[in-house]
Amino acid sequence: MKKLIALTLATVMLFALCACGGNNGQTSLDGQDPTEPLTKDDVIKYMVVSSASWPFREDWKLWEYMQEGSGATLDMISIPAKDSGSKFPLLFAARDELPDLMAFETMGQHTNFAGEGLIAFEDLEAYMPNYNAWLDSLSQEEYDVVVKNRKRADGKIYYTPGTGREGRTRMRAWLYREDIFKKHNLSAPTTYDELYEVCKTLKELYPESYPYSTRSFNYVFDLPGSSFDKWWQYGAYYDFDDEEWHWGATEDTALEVVTFYKKMIDEKLMPADCVTMNGSAFDELVLTDRTFIMPHLQLRIDHYNNLAQKNNPEFKIQAFVPPVANAEKGVSMMERGDIEMVGISIPDTGRAEGIANAAKFLDWMYTDEAMELVSWGKEGETYEVVDGKKKFITDDVGTLPNIMYGFQLYGSFCRLDPEAAKAMQSETTIESEAIVAQHQLPHYPVTLWLDFNDEEQATIDMYYTGLHTNSEEMLVKFMLGQEPLSNFDKFVETLKEMGVEEVLAAYESAYNRVK
Repeated sequence: MKKLIALTLATVMLFALCACGGNNGQTSLDGQDPTEPLTKDDVIKYMVVSSASWPFREDWKLWEYMQEGSGATLDMISIPAKDSGSKFPLLFAARDELPDLMAFETMGQHTNFAGEGLIAFEDLEAYMPNYNAWLDSLSQEEYDVVVKNRKRADGKIYYTPGTGREGRTRMRAWLYREDIFKKHNLSAPTTYDELYEVCKTLKELYPESYPYSTRSFNYVFDLPGSSFDKWWQYGAYYDFDDEEWHWGATEDTALEVVTFYKKMIDEKLMPADCVTMNGSAFDELVLTDRTFIMPHLQLRIDHYNNLAQKNNPEFKIQAFVPPVANAEKGVSMMERGDIEMVGISIPDTGRAEGIANAAKFLDWMYTDEAMELVSWGKEGETYEVVDGKKKFITDDVGTLPNIMYGFQLYGSFCRLDPEAAKAMQSETTIESEAIVAQHQLPHYPVTLWLDFNDEEQATIDMYYTGLHTNSEEMLVKFMLGQEPLSNFDKFVETLKEMGVEEVLAAYESAYNRVK
């Protein structure tokens, strides 16, 4: 969902727009030659987000390869991910400080500036022939997965579509301690009745444990939601079968979910603080044999296995087929979360030459040459060929290629060789993907990418925060027993009075433009 913009952000953006001048604030590129190639004299200021997990390095081979391939000189600027939310609005307010290219870490970040401080790729068509040829080469299915979610309320794209990795960092999975289950001759549950029974058995074997656990609202409710009702999520969601919008907390499915969780929490089969638990506390449960079944991110497989196997070689987390809670409406599938969030945008800096050069650079990123370089680098430097297959060259301690060379991080690719993405993963994770891929819902949640026009956004701003906050607070109270389940109907009526229908109408209006 388009993130709500605070009053201060709206104010600074207003001043930025006033400073931009005519043509809807967009800089004219008259006099720029779309066919003139980039040279080392063309310096492109390129801002990327620096993650705490893999901090930015100027000496990454990736930047060297990008410069060699495109012909331009990159002036790399990094910004800590934790500061991006406050830093970006200030940059757009002080237009002179904007870089030529910006790599955002989420679609929501760039959405705040699309059509206001960014330039649509449709308006740079003459400068981006390779990009347009790539778009034309996509099948309708590929277009729907990779490009459709980039379109904003005006129908234009301001954020590079990414392909090849398909958001592997965000793939959801039902995970379990395969070694513990094998040790005690237990089977992975296929239904929620079996889930409850196996958790009781594990509780007897490990009295200090919470056999089932996860953390945060998304993983507690939305990820397992399909087990109860195919498309269900606790907030706004689109049902691709009945082609209607719903607010999940108002439905009987929400009562089913909290009733199950209340039973699990009452019997100490699940931690009561699952929604508010921080990452460190959750990690401790996983790594100390105190939780064994966890709907979470697939990437946690390698994270936990690598940490735990140093002391316990038998430790193994793996994915399993999602269990079904409601045989009538539920499915053995899970929320599809592998949408590619990262991408690159061109700010309207007012510098015509810089905008033209940025467009040419992004256009190069969609060539086959660029895909090879940003995926693998160069043979003998970053990869070698073993038994006919490319393999990244790593150091003696097994440092990941992304940390060594900069591959597959924010702003590092547009087109990526899928085999390079796979080469970053362990055999265990590759095995899990075979399970996960077969049990993902066929469509991304529309709320991950849907954009609103001004009228729709005004409705969202008026009602959404209150609805969302009340839904979360009450669902937690029901599952903790702080509010009796007999009050659920009253809770639903309250939500309806708070503007559910108005919000769903805004979602429907926005989606009708792009579906």
